[in-house]
Amino acid sequence: MRILILADNDAFTWTGPSQPVDLVVSCGDVYDPLILTAAKACSAAQILAVKGNHDLPSVFPVPITDLHLQVVTLPNGMRVGGFNGSWKYKPRGNYLYSQDEAAALIGQLPPVDILISHNSPAGVHERDTDVHQGFVALTDYIGRHSPRLLIHGHQHVSRETVVGGTRIVGVYGSMVVEV
Repeated sequence: MRILILADNDAFTWTGPSQPVDLVVSCGDVYDPLILTAAKACSAAQILAVKGNHDLPSVFPVPITDLHLQVVTLPNGMRVGGFNGSWKYKPRGNYLYSQDEAAALIGQLPPVDILISHNSPAGVHERDTDVHQGFVALTDYIGRHSPRLLIHGHQHVSRETVVGGTRIVGVYGSMVVEV
């Protein structure tokens, strides 16, 4: 399965790859029309997304599926779950969570094969301990459920790391991955 991942991309027009993919995933902080244009350019059959800390509190347009605290089963049988937002680094804003709030919410997610989040797990791809601090609850989720893949944005890095049996892919801009 080929997945086009978008994260933290502030462009208004799609200039990325146009090769066919099975799925488009947005990890947040991406303009909705850009997600739709990228999916069309890559002939994606399905679009899954979570909101980032710079996104507006609006509903995703059809056919984008909001994955926050939801689980979707793909045609190949893989289960995909999602969690939006980032560490609460300022007093006000959209999709900001304390570590305790994130733990309570992420604790509701059942085991999945692929987890899509805006923020990274704590200790993985973090850029600092202020704005770009990861969620301890995501690290705990990996320890409990060992998803095959966790995809995130927010950290403004494109990097892969393996923790236990989980492949963690951080994306800044866009990237195509094979699963």
